[in-house]
Amino acid sequence: MSTELPVIAFLGAGSMARAILSGLLRPEVSVAGIRATNRSEAKAAELAAESDVTATSTERDPAANTTAVAGARVVVVAVKPGMVPDLLREIADALEPGTLVISVAAGVTIATFEGLLPEHVAVIRSMPNTPAMVGRAVTGISPGTRSSDADLELATTLFETVGSVLVVPEEQIDALSTISGSGPAYVFYLMEQLTATAIGMGFSREQARTMVEGTFRGASELLASSQVDPSELRRRVTSPKGTTERAVAVLEEGGIQSLFDRATDAALARARELARG
Repeated sequence: MSTELPVIAFLGAGSMARAILSGLLRPEVSVAGIRATNRSEAKAAELAAESDVTATSTERDPAANTTAVAGARVVVVAVKPGMVPDLLREIADALEPGTLVISVAAGVTIATFEGLLPEHVAVIRSMPNTPAMVGRAVTGISPGTRSSDADLELATTLFETVGSVLVVPEEQIDALSTISGSGPAYVFYLMEQLTATAIGMGFSREQARTMVEGTFRGASELLASSQVDPSELRRRVTSPKGTTERAVAVLEEGGIQSLFDRATDAALARARELARG
């Protein structure tokens, strides 16, 4: 089934914006037009050369941002959080009535966006994660006070080009970021530690990588193809009085649930610190 989207402008073309763009550039997605701006002329030229994106740089054209948003139905703000206020002031007068502005800037509130943009502009805050690069993102989106159901549907359709979408109230978006936003790092960290353990048991680095990466990939695909919860799949692997049961018991004795609780609480506290500036 094909997906149709209106003209979209990306302000900032870093790794997350590029990941979302990769979804929009898939053959089954039809976009009326994609524009992107970047500070670097070299990066803008690279993006334009490898895709159907109209890419410009503020290095070459100081008015690139206002030009890009003129006539765009959707504007994705993907610059660093500290750059957001000045950027919003810059583009405010160029946004047409009915424009939907989507933020992917971590920690910047909807109130900040709505306070700096005209009342005829709707705002939605989003939190994608890095698996967007391979079309496996989990993106949280939160509607603003001026966004409509149609705006929310449009944002959902956009982010579904790179994965799954959850609609949550803004007060939950930072908590979501500690699970799905930071979550890939937790998985990579576990893989890193298990790889080190395997090497410590005498396996080569290549052997350890094959075992660990293959196991994580296989377990994820098994879960995705099944109709049961992870807890049930774990029970199926854990034979009574067997080796896996003994290993899981050690993990539980070590307080792994409490450790995850503390880790995500720390991440949430930091997210709130960043939101306060």
